[in-house]
Amino acid sequence: MHIPIKRSKSNQILGGVIAGLCEHYDWNPAIGRVLYVVLALTPMFPGIIVYLILWMLMESPDEN
Repeated sequence: MHIPIKRSKSNQILGGVIAGLCEHYDWNPAIGRVLYVVLALTPMFPGIIVYLILWMLMESPDEN
């Protein structure tokens, strides 16, 4: 099972997951990363687990 959103190849820090989501929804990747870190620091949001699951489910970036 894959999510029809591709990870970012050009704008990645670790796996390109947050940048890929931001590119898909036309958001600023810096703001997306800050929001993700803020959410990940809250005890109700398992940030690392969600990131790893998204990394596995999202499509690989184009090889272009």
